[in-house]
Amino acid sequence: MPVTLRLAVRDWDYLTPLALGDVRSPRLDLAVERVGTLVSHLGREPAFDAAEMSFSRYAQMRFEGDASVVGLPNFVMRGFRHRCVITSEHSPLRSLAELGGKRIGVTGWRDSGNTWTRAALRREGVGVEDARWFAGRLTQAHPITDRLDGFGRPGRIEAAPGERPMMELLAEGELDAVFTPFMPDGFFGPHSGFRQVVADYRSAERDYFHDVGYVPGMHLLGVKAEVLAEHPWVAAELSELVDESQRVWLAKRRKYADTTPWIIEELSRSSRDLPADWNRSGLAANEPMIADFAAELHAQGILPRLLSPAELFPGGDELIAPQRAAA
Repeated sequence: MPVTLRLAVRDWDYLTPLALGDVRSPRLDLAVERVGTLVSHLGREPAFDAAEMSFSRYAQMRFEGDASVVGLPNFVMRGFRHRCVITSEHSPLRSLAELGGKRIGVTGWRDSGNTWTRAALRREGVGVEDARWFAGRLTQAHPITDRLDGFGRPGRIEAAPGERPMMELLAEGELDAVFTPFMPDGFFGPHSGFRQVVADYRSAERDYFHDVGYVPGMHLLGVKAEVLAEHPWVAAELSELVDESQRVWLAKRRKYADTTPWIIEELSRSSRDLPADWNRSGLAANEPMIADFAAELHAQGILPRLLSPAELFPGGDELIAPQRAAA
């Protein structure tokens, strides 16, 4: 009898083979539910057994000694961040180094993606203390919530003025730049009025990869500890299913490359610019990235102590090694 696992994930296209059942396991009956917002705390959520989780919030759980969720070193959301810094089309800003002394908006201070974006700025000489920061909603369509998350500091890190949408503040010159994980509606139109600060962000991101050796991970897979206590093999099975779904998706994208006119060019360039295993799962494969993220959480004041990769993922590679998974 297969074990049922209820999984909450965002609507990543590479999970389509998994959601449709093209990728499946005889031992694990995976019920995939696509969510727009991440589960706030998997350990307290009765509806799911596993979920996509913020790396930053998972690290906070580990720091606090909350062992209700076991994080797997399988990063379901990865991405470079240079493209995520936007400004108005008339702005003189052309590089991350020019953001020193500027007014920068963020969609959430603790967010993993914003942590990585500030890391990219720090590499260009712009630290937290070198700019003024405002946390707020990106557009009118986004909810007003506490995006400071306890990290506010008057004169340095504050809520967006009047909780106004940051894209409005950017258009009116009240902000110089905004960090955003996803481009706002209309951004890709020819007359949006906005652009990326770094015009050739692909080259900047390729150079970044050559320097650090990884694509930053923002979200990971988490499984309730109580599930793994009863079925420890589930961690490896789930991780392998997600990885296999990505392999199947990539093979299909390369075959059916007419979903956009030039997606085939992107697939070709990515295969040239990145090694084939750039998104490989596992602690050993991702240890430099994990260590750097932990260092950023500490350097940016999000965690008061530096956590080691072993502290963040105490199960190590043993946890998700398929050859050790046994029902």
